[in-house]
Amino acid sequence: MSLDSYVTLGRSGLRVSPFCLGTMTFGEEWGWGSTAAESEAILSEYFERGGNFIDTANIYTVGHSEKIIGDFFARRKGRDRKVIATKFFGNLHLGDPNGGGAGRKAIVEQCEQSLRRLQTDYIDLYWMHNWDRGTPIEETMRAMDDLVTSGKVRYLGVSDAPAWKVAQAQLIAQFRGWTPLIALQVEYSLLERTVEGELTPMAQELGLGVMPWSPLKNGWLSGKYTRENAASVVSDRGALVGMPTEAHYLVVDALKSVAAELDASPAAVALAWVQSRPGVTSTLVGARRIDQLRANLAALEISLTPAQIAILDEVSKPVLGFPVEINRHLAPSLAFAGATVDGQQTMALPLVTKSTARY
Repeated sequence: MSLDSYVTLGRSGLRVSPFCLGTMTFGEEWGWGSTAAESEAILSEYFERGGNFIDTANIYTVGHSEKIIGDFFARRKGRDRKVIATKFFGNLHLGDPNGGGAGRKAIVEQCEQSLRRLQTDYIDLYWMHNWDRGTPIEETMRAMDDLVTSGKVRYLGVSDAPAWKVAQAQLIAQFRGWTPLIALQVEYSLLERTVEGELTPMAQELGLGVMPWSPLKNGWLSGKYTRENAASVVSDRGALVGMPTEAHYLVVDALKSVAAELDASPAAVALAWVQSRPGVTSTLVGARRIDQLRANLAALEISLTPAQIAILDEVSKPVLGFPVEINRHLAPSLAFAGATVDGQQTMALPLVTKSTARY
């Protein structure tokens, strides 16, 4: 596989690279990002290797990430050949109650400011970055639909919202004839798999392509962190998100073992694993340096065997909330009483007999 082995994003006609370049690290305003020159070098390498999909947000490095992307394309041709995604929700104006969130006033203004920083007439994919509890979802979806109708936005997505709210938003849009969502951003990695309980099945059912973010879990799956060096690793982001625990290191150990079998880096194997998961369309990869980008893109050349996937699946098996386990294991046997259906053998529970129902 390569970056130009394009995939269709959700239930849409939008084709994107299997790895999307995340640009949260573009700019140094947060204390651990890339300079503008380094960011442009990363963009150039990604595009030269066939990538067509980049993701940012209005809040990233206080708007500088969007400006770096805008400046890059302002000096080059080809913006129309690329897919640019950005997000609204983050408030860049201290004390302004309408500066962020997902109300109509906030959405329209944030879109205008993102267009200005990106120096473009339209946004290919516009994300609601989080769920705004204080705004009716009808207001948000109608405002987003109006942006599509106006030509300022082409497609819509949602990030970091509960499954029930995403489902509500999607069904309201469908029944009212508004522009539907086509993609869902979620945190997903070997160290964060709880999305498999509700969010991933919901996305598959409603036509949303799943886009994992933080597939290396803050760098914990990159190979940088081990039990031996835990006390000595220096990381600006580590100060914000903490350090791995013993439970995390058990997963890292298995990951390093599989990586050794493949003569690959732990990061590449972790990315190959998440990209192979059901429902996943395009995985977000970020980089502060060119060498990090190259190391991440090496995952496209890895094919995990069923045995290797099974090892990683087992060691990282999540505890999922009710009623996932009942629906997965008990419900089929209650429904099919020992019959094999769609390749799944069910159990003949003692609740029924071989004879026909008595009453």
